[in-house]
Amino acid sequence: PGNGYYGGRRPGKNEPAESIVCLDITTGLRKWSFQMVHHGLWDFDNPAAPNLVTLTVGGRRIDAVAQVSKQAFTYVFDRVTGEPIWPIVERAVQTDSDVPGEKVWPTQPFPTKPPPFARQGVSLDDANDLTPAIKELAQAEMQKYRLGPLFTPPSLRGTLQLPGNEGGANWGGAIWDAQAGRLYVRSKDVIRYNSVSASDGTDKFIDHLYSGHLNESRPGTKLGAIPLIKPPYGQLTAIDLNKAALVWQVPVGEGSAAIRNHPLLKGVKLPERLGSPANGGAIATAGGLIFIGGGDGYFYALDKNTGRELWRGRVPYVNIEN
Repeated sequence: PGNGYYGGRRPGKNEPAESIVCLDITTGLRKWSFQMVHHGLWDFDNPAAPNLVTLTVGGRRIDAVAQVSKQAFTYVFDRVTGEPIWPIVERAVQTDSDVPGEKVWPTQPFPTKPPPFARQGVSLDDANDLTPAIKELAQAEMQKYRLGPLFTPPSLRGTLQLPGNEGGANWGGAIWDAQAGRLYVRSKDVIRYNSVSASDGTDKFIDHLYSGHLNESRPGTKLGAIPLIKPPYGQLTAIDLNKAALVWQVPVGEGSAAIRNHPLLKGVKLPERLGSPANGGAIATAGGLIFIGGGDGYFYALDKNTGRELWRGRVPYVNIEN
């Protein structure tokens, strides 16, 4: 839907926005659909094509479809009937908005399985704790904005949103490993500043009374080059779709030089892999490897059964953060 952050003139669920839709290719008619986000206010469109998978659940073989999302959920359906393989429940979410005319939808669908593959929601407990001083600075900054669980509405004050509008998962999507019955998905843990402001009428392309914006560069997301939240900032997760369980999760990328060389971190021993946010997908091989670009100037090879890093090589490009 447009505007992605202000819904005052589009009341209701806004179906079939932010949905997976199954069409009968012989007739063009809709067979089934499922909406992942009601009355979207977070730019949580489905970021990538879904994966067609075949599962064995409870001794039953199922042709299924799996959709990874920006909000870090994996929605799994019987691709013929559209029935969820595991229950997806409607849960109450925060609806108190300070934006005039906004009517936030009171519930959102939450998959009960598999577990989320990235952090969801923001609290002071998420504050960056690489040092006590950084944690104190981060919490002081975070308290200036609205915090809350997943689906906390944008606000005039400014809401800190996690996952951000680039995920969780993004256009890189997920890899289906039919041999192992696993889905491998890259994700981000990057906080975004989601705010709505009144339109002053000077922009001819905006005819909303209010307009929204959500990004990482505005106040409220970083202490200089240091993110407000603790690492890792980019991960790869293996999900066993037969069991609806996370098999392993590892940070990908060493993190930007701007973080590692920051004066507040001088002399601090940091993790080898802080995780680098990136949107690109990965490649799984029959030989048991996963190749993935780290978003940090390196190309990585991981063991697909454990996530252990086996090799990395520098690639000929320059990361603007480095």
